[in-house]
Amino acid sequence: MKIKMINLGKQYDRGLWGLRKFDLEVGPGVIGLLGPNGAGKSTLMRMLATITRPNEGTALWNGVDIFRYPDLMRNSIGYLPQDFGIYPHLNAIEFLEYLAAIKGIDGRSAKRRIDELLVLVNLVNAARRPLGSFSSGMKQRVGIAQALLNDPQLLIVDEPTAGLDPEERVRFRSLLSDLSGERIILFSTHIVSDLEATATEIVILHKGLKLLHAAPEEIIQTLDGKVWQSVVPSDALAALKQKYILSSVIRRQEGIQVRVVSETAPNSEAQPVPANLEDVYLHLVSRNGAKP
Repeated sequence: MKIKMINLGKQYDRGLWGLRKFDLEVGPGVIGLLGPNGAGKSTLMRMLATITRPNEGTALWNGVDIFRYPDLMRNSIGYLPQDFGIYPHLNAIEFLEYLAAIKGIDGRSAKRRIDELLVLVNLVNAARRPLGSFSSGMKQRVGIAQALLNDPQLLIVDEPTAGLDPEERVRFRSLLSDLSGERIILFSTHIVSDLEATATEIVILHKGLKLLHAAPEEIIQTLDGKVWQSVVPSDALAALKQKYILSSVIRRQEGIQVRVVSETAPNSEAQPVPANLEDVYLHLVSRNGAKP
C-alpha cells in the first residue's frame, strides 16, 4: 500500500501556486504535513481527496492514477476537512447513518460499523445528543468517525486540532496513533507539538514547496550542535531577535531564558542543548523567507 506524488502542482491564479513541484512517496503510518498557514497543506489534501485537480503532475494510489480513476481513490479514502460541517439538530447516530447511506453502505453494515466507531471515538454515552450541543473536540471525533465509515486505507485529516483545548488535542492525537498501523494517515497541522508524539514521518512545506521529508529523529539531527540556551537581560532581547532565530523565550527571575538556533554560540554564556522539532521547523521556515 502506497501513495506516490510526482511533480504535483496547483495554480490558483497567474503566478500564484498553492503547490508546486511536489514529489512524495509514503506507505503505512502517520505522515505529518507541517507548515504555516498558506504553505500548501490543504491544497495537497484536497487534490488527494479528488476534490480538485492539479495543473501539473499526478498522484498514484497503488500504481493507479487517481485523477484518471477518481472513483477508485474515493472508495479507499476517509477525509476530515479543516472546515467540517455538521447538522446540529441530528444526533451522532442519525448523522453517521445519513453519511453511510451517501457512501453506499447498506443499513445492516452501517449500524454495525457505527456502533464500532462510537466506541472507538468514545462517544457512546453522547450518541443520542444533538450535535449542536457537542464541544469542538466531540465534533472532531464525530468527524473522524464519519471518515472511518468505509474503513479506509488512506485517512486524510486537515488541521484536526485547530480550536481544540489542550486536553482534547492530546485525546485526538492519541486517537490518530491508535488508528495507524496498516493504514496511511496524512495529518496536516501548523502546530509542531501535534506531530511530535504521533508522526512516523514528517513533511515540512512552505510557500507550496516541500522543504524536507524524513523521520522525526532524522529531522532533529539536522540541527545537532546548532541550538543554544542562555539567560540574557531584558534589554538585550530585541537585538538578539534581530540577529538570531529564537525558538523559545521564557522570563526568569534572573533574566530572560532564550533558546537560539545558530551555527555558533550567540554569547559566551550560551550552552549547547539538544535540538527539537520546533527548532528545525522555525529554522527552515525562517531561512526560506517568512515567519511561521
